Amino acid sequence: MPRAYPPLTSQEVVAILQALGFQFLRHGRGDHDIYVRRTSQRAYTVTVDMGENEFDAFLLQSMIKQAGVSRATFYNATPPTARKIGK
Repeated sequence: MPRAYPPLTSQEVVAILQALGFQFLRHGRGDHDIYVRRTSQRAYTVTVDMGENEFDAFLLQSMIKQAGVSRATFYNATPPTARKIGK
């Protein structure tokens, strides 16, 4: 049975965010990059630590919540990450 939140690299997370319509906003402190997606109701901001090799379940849950999407939508945004959850 696949894990609920399979680990992802920072490059995979960035690809997912771009597929979901997020755009690079700016570099934050240290290795952090900030991505934003604006809708008519609000703006969603996701911070990605580009120095991390792999994100654990806790950080992935946090980024999914920041993105304002479901786990399934997040992982299914790109074919390589969809395969990680068995889709």
